[in-house]
Amino acid sequence: MEQRYATNPAQIPGMTTEELRAQYLVPELFVPGEIRVVYTHHDRIVLGGVVPAGAELSLPGYPEIRSDFFLEHREVGIVNVGGTGTVTADGEVYTLVKGACLYLGRGIREVVFADADAGAQFYLFSAPAHTSYPAALVSPGEGTVRELGDQLTSNRRTLNQYIHENGVKSCQIVMGVTELHPGSMWNTMPAHTHDRRTECYLYFDVPEDSRVIHLLGERDETRHLVVADRQAIISPSWSLHSGVGTAAYSFIWAMAGENQSFDDMDPAPVTDLR
Repeated sequence: MEQRYATNPAQIPGMTTEELRAQYLVPELFVPGEIRVVYTHHDRIVLGGVVPAGAELSLPGYPEIRSDFFLEHREVGIVNVGGTGTVTADGEVYTLVKGACLYLGRGIREVVFADADAGAQFYLFSAPAHTSYPAALVSPGEGTVRELGDQLTSNRRTLNQYIHENGVKSCQIVMGVTELHPGSMWNTMPAHTHDRRTECYLYFDVPEDSRVIHLLGERDETRHLVVADRQAIISPSWSLHSGVGTAAYSFIWAMAGENQSFDDMDPAPVTDLR
């Protein structure tokens, strides 16, 4: 388990590109035959990538979280970004097609990942939990679907809300998948912050020869990171988060923190950005 310590806005102006990438970019979550996890001290979130590659992989407990098993004191949202796969939770088998989301609550002891056909790649987003909610599987298009943006501003997108206050219940996690329409590149603009929650992005379906330019930092001290396919971003509560790609792409957004209101945002108008 890799650890990332919390940062504050005053550090941004003096950071080099290498330092920014070391703090906020998670470049290699998906490795065949492995489970890789990163613990960030921003809201004590754990990000993970699981690639069964024909084997069965069990989610272990980690000494860094001082638990006998991973979900002893945590909950997790899981989205499959590859081929069809299965997640077995205490003997219950869930089949996830690409884009499906599975929620597992506190107290589930054994979590096993496997391929159903071939090429499953599971993205994990975990936060501490104070109680247990039932496991729930949501297939693509079955959550709350919101059509946002406009082709004229290059940000027409379909947003699938899966784990949220009016959907799958959780203690802290809010999670979903957004798909940009062909010809749209901005994931959101105007940008925003929400000073009550850390948000993490996983960019996927980014063409091999394309990249996403992810904006971060405070509105009057912005920086950027160049992000490739299946790379993740840790966005602290004080940081805005917006991005534009060289082609259309998809991304998983997931949050944990003070509340679960999706629309709890502090806008950062374009004219205020520096």
